[in-house]
Amino acid sequence: MQTRPIEAIVIGGSAGALDALAALLPALPAGCPFPVAIVVHVPANKPSYLAEVLASKTVLPVKEAEDKEPIAPGVVYIAPPNYHLLIERGRTFALSDDQVLHFSRPAIDVLFESAAEAYGDRLAGVVLTGASEDGAAGLAAIKRAGGLAIVQLPATASARAMPEAAIAATQVDHVLPVAEIAPLLAQLAGGARRPEEAR
Repeated sequence: MQTRPIEAIVIGGSAGALDALAALLPALPAGCPFPVAIVVHVPANKPSYLAEVLASKTVLPVKEAEDKEPIAPGVVYIAPPNYHLLIERGRTFALSDDQVLHFSRPAIDVLFESAAEAYGDRLAGVVLTGASEDGAAGLAAIKRAGGLAIVQLPATASARAMPEAAIAATQVDHVLPVAEIAPLLAQLAGGARRPEEAR
């Protein structure tokens, strides 16, 4: 099967996701050819220091996404507290204060579903550890658009509900512990092409 370049990666997680991200982001090299957009469930009414914490784990710049900001390759974007993060078809971000989804704002599904519309089959989605079903519908949307679906192996997750829901929702290409997702992302960043899909 002819493969296409990956043009963006979206990642979602909740309980335990900070440790998982701290293991994943170092795998992405300087000059990474695509942006990475991340939603982690964080308290709505407190400042988030997620960008600062993750910036110490990667050579890539890490920042909170801003409304109407053009999306640049080689940057890690974090959804700010109390806003849904969307990707528009023109490859810019949008922030929304629409109602909470899965008790969360930002919600993973909102990012994943909008990214699937913007990037189609050139998108990879990663669902990490978490204690809700957020991300399952979004990952299914990515698969329907022809994108690549990656899920943390539930047995290795701090909270299994999120990866288990994602696996139940769609045909996932890779179910791996974080230690094996990291080199997979590095492979995508190196050649920016899909690895052989697992069946």
